[in-house]
Amino acid sequence: MDADTAPLTADELRLWQSLGRLVHALPRALEEDMSRTGVTMTEFAALLLLSEAPEHRMRMSALADAAGLTPSRITRVVDGLAKHGLARKERHGQDGRGNEAILTEAGLRTMRTAQPAHLASARGRVLDHIPPDLVPSLAQILATLAASLSPEHRGA
Repeated sequence: MDADTAPLTADELRLWQSLGRLVHALPRALEEDMSRTGVTMTEFAALLLLSEAPEHRMRMSALADAAGLTPSRITRVVDGLAKHGLARKERHGQDGRGNEAILTEAGLRTMRTAQPAHLASARGRVLDHIPPDLVPSLAQILATLAASLSPEHRGA
């Protein structure tokens, strides 16, 4: 038996099962928390990423990757935001290939209005349950795991 198929230790099994419950339960809880803001958690994530991007614009493929979404899903999200005047899409200016998502002023205002609910949710649902001294190492571990799932890593 090799390491890939060896039974999980008790701690590994507890971690794996807890992670499984978390990835299913946390999105529902976050959506519930954000429901009073008028934007979904996914929409908020896109608005936040665009608010932090240079000139409030990102290639759609980069936005999808940063949000952990498929290209078709980010297209639906940005199209929905565009219907409400919160974002718009334009052809990429330099090479004309692909589209960019651009945050509008209304989108920036919406993101800023929803941000307190997002921060309260992040703290109440997750961060308040993690000892502060563990946050840096856990953040690095989760970033590494997320990066391993990105399209660039899967294609390597």
